[in-house]
Amino acid sequence: MTERVLLYGRFQPFHRGHVSLVKWALSQGFDEVVILVGMASENYTVRNPFTAGERIEMARLSAKDENISLDRIVTATIETLEVSIGCAYYVLSYVPKVKAIMTRNPVIGKAFSDAGIEVISPPTFNREEWRGERIRAMIARGDPKWKEYVTPSVAKFIEEIGGVDRIRKISSED
Repeated sequence: MTERVLLYGRFQPFHRGHVSLVKWALSQGFDEVVILVGMASENYTVRNPFTAGERIEMARLSAKDENISLDRIVTATIETLEVSIGCAYYVLSYVPKVKAIMTRNPVIGKAFSDAGIEVISPPTFNREEWRGERIRAMIARGDPKWKEYVTPSVAKFIEEIGGVDRIRKISSED
């Protein structure tokens, strides 16, 4: 039976911390990582500038850049939800069967634990630097160093879709 672990987040953008989590999970013996893109119904905002489809593309590009077989990655999306045990069951209906969820969020951990899912608290990977909020702020102020916090293909993709201009524009609006 395939053993899967769930990685649930906004991934705005999918950065080196996220790809490090995927690599770590695979090194822990999981066959597949299910990447669930949350808040799929919100995009083009300061907090969520990228669409769900763009974030899935970034996850796949990151995997390719890091030589992670796409056979080991499952992607799905879900709209914005409040966290509760009902939410956990609802989330689980959107993904293939998972053995565990990786989260450092105690509220999410409790909801999934109550739903019978093992909760794994993964290590942090350069968390202070590799944060979506920080990366988006760097893009907004024109700091080219943001490209170091995502894989090369993701940096190129963000530029190709007009993501830099998008973030600058929405960051400058009231």
